[in-house]
Amino acid sequence: MSATTTIRLPDELKARIAIAAGRAGKTPHSFIIEAIVEKAELEERRAGLDAEADARFSRIVDTGNTVGWGEVRSYLQQRLNGASPPRPAIRTKPA
Repeated sequence: MSATTTIRLPDELKARIAIAAGRAGKTPHSFIIEAIVEKAELEERRAGLDAEADARFSRIVDTGNTVGWGEVRSYLQQRLNGASPPRPAIRTKPA
């Protein structure tokens, strides 16, 4: 099911959309819909990343387990260079 929503565009933006849509071989309507879909998906992905970051930070706070950035960076660089280094050691919160 679809619904109608009215948006008021400044004349300059409407002209820019028409030009961009023409270059893309689309109608202005389909160009606008595609842009809205892309923006909604971007925000949904951002929300997912924020939720994942919050969960990981909570896990760090709860457990105290961390891995130093220098160790992670070295590990990743070695992997990029084709090596198979051991995973960095987890540091635990002192008792």
